[in-house]
Amino acid sequence: MTIPTHWQKSSFSGGGEGNDCLELATTSTCTPTTIHLRESDTPATHLTTTPTPLSHLLHHIKTGRLGTPLV
Repeated sequence: MTIPTHWQKSSFSGGGEGNDCLELATTSTCTPTTIHLRESDTPATHLTTTPTPLSHLLHHIKTGRLGTPLV
């Protein structure tokens, strides 16, 4: 798997010098494009997905349809 070298911070991260943000990177060496997500304070750990499942997750988050949170 190709690990990206250029990560982009979320526009919601505040823009300060702190590490409290979500970062995103893409690699287009695979089809479909692979999307990598990581928490800036633990950069060695990241999630890998593709556009369709990520779009579905974001839609469910925005509409509040994820169900009851796990405790």
